[in-house]
Amino acid sequence: MFTGIVECMGTVLEVRETRGVRRLRIGTPWPSGWVKVGDSISVDGACLTVVDAGKGYISAEVVRETISRTTLGKLRRGDRVNLERPLRLGEGLGGHIVLGHVDGVGRIAGRVDRQGGAIFEIFLEPDLMKYVAPRGSVAVDGVSLTVLDVRGDVFSVSIIPHTLSVTTFRFKRRGDLVNVEVDVLARYLERLTSGRPVTFKKLREMGFEVP
Repeated sequence: MFTGIVECMGTVLEVRETRGVRRLRIGTPWPSGWVKVGDSISVDGACLTVVDAGKGYISAEVVRETISRTTLGKLRRGDRVNLERPLRLGEGLGGHIVLGHVDGVGRIAGRVDRQGGAIFEIFLEPDLMKYVAPRGSVAVDGVSLTVLDVRGDVFSVSIIPHTLSVTTFRFKRRGDLVNVEVDVLARYLERLTSGRPVTFKKLREMGFEVP
């Protein structure tokens, strides 16, 4: 489990393809020993298993299903990625619960830079947009964000200056693809309501405090 608080950016050093499996070698600023073989790691929001680790790098493999659901199949040497190690027992939950199971790929529909930060508009498929609500949580390329607004199949998020400077959002432009994981609590709520759409009225009936 992750929090969506990106620890650092890594750089793709090498990409190898073998029988439908992609091996990524990623340069990191982490000291030796911080990540070990067998550890889980979030790479642009997708949970991968470390298969090799050394001074200044980690390697992880991406299977076909993950390639089909994420942007990891498009990574090339020199690309930057967001990295986060899993939440450890006793640590605070700084963002929100992020499983590292990417639900789908969104497309940046717009970017407006403002006071050192930026507002991004992101297009997402309708079957996933039903889980996105204003003031709710969403993970985009592994970054925990609060939804500003929802209009049709587009939602907007605000990136503060610090987050913009330490994540790959600083490089993102209109048309770029991003990994999106909707709030797992929204999925659980849908299950509790037997698959019916989650509305503010329904949430109030279930005892949640909503506007």
